[in-house]
Amino acid sequence: MEIAKRYLRQVSLSEIGAAGQQKLRNAKVLVIGAGGLGCPVLQMLATSGVGTLGIVDGDMVEETNLHRQLLFSADDCGKSKVDVAADAIQKLNPEVETHIYPYFIGESNIAGITKSYDILVDCTDNIASRYLINDIAVFTKKPMAYASIHKFEGQVSVFNYKNGPTYRCLFPEKESSAVPNCVTSGVLGVLPNTLGMLQASEVLKMILGIGKVLSGRVLIYDALEMCFNELEFQKNDTQIEIAYQKGKALTEGSNLNFELDKTTFLEKCKDEKCLVIDLREAHELPKLPFGSIVSIPFSRLAEHQSKIKKDQQIIVFCQSGLRSKKALELLINNGFTNVQHLQNGVQSLRLTATN
Repeated sequence: MEIAKRYLRQVSLSEIGAAGQQKLRNAKVLVIGAGGLGCPVLQMLATSGVGTLGIVDGDMVEETNLHRQLLFSADDCGKSKVDVAADAIQKLNPEVETHIYPYFIGESNIAGITKSYDILVDCTDNIASRYLINDIAVFTKKPMAYASIHKFEGQVSVFNYKNGPTYRCLFPEKESSAVPNCVTSGVLGVLPNTLGMLQASEVLKMILGIGKVLSGRVLIYDALEMCFNELEFQKNDTQIEIAYQKGKALTEGSNLNFELDKTTFLEKCKDEKCLVIDLREAHELPKLPFGSIVSIPFSRLAEHQSKIKKDQQIIVFCQSGLRSKKALELLINNGFTNVQHLQNGVQSLRLTATN
């Protein structure tokens, strides 16, 4: 492997070397939240050579972000955070492949967004999102790098690492969600950057398989006193089972959301609001008798994306469902928010006709 000059000082570390740099290049990390924590995480992972970064955030850049979210400038106000962040990453390191998701995670989309990534990084600022990330991480057996901040303090941990303790083990879910955030309580600008750097460090260690990961431990940082404290916590099998079942439900709900059965598909073909795309080549039969269907072969879908609105309701189909699944992933990875595909493809319609 030819090592880019930018990584020479990093590769010189005996714990990393060329093999470690290749691990970073092969890694796929999803950063959920492109705010105070997400900005430093994205900066450090990109400059360290992590090959694929996903960025999830539905917010626009605001002037109040600028004192702590250092990927953004005054000229970016009013623009989508994920768009600006992706452009900034390309300037920092053109070798990094970025995928943007310009919306907030929820029960209907988290399984689809996270499925292509190895590590999930929680850079959100609300409790509900953390439980969602934790639960899908537990079900899919992926580690979750966590951090949170409040005024002058913050904490960092890693959950579900090699079957270790989870977020629910540390914070069992309660009915009350009255947790302050930086909008209501304020935050020192350097604080999220400090915590984000620590998060990025844990992600790199997990990818490289080096050091002692913060699994089963919470590192607590107090900026005013300039001190660190550490608390240990144990696995809670009851909470892990809750997370597993909730993660399973999220995955099943996501599959139902993205996949259409033949009856629903035929109804959608009659809906003028839907853009129905036939991904098959011109010679493939049978053709469907709906004037609303647009023919865009899968091989040409990427070049046609710019002509389609990202919030348009889109239905894709092919002969067997294999190409439409790939198209679904391609479109979602590029920010399309309302995409579904015909389960098992046109052949399922033909099977119906012969019964």
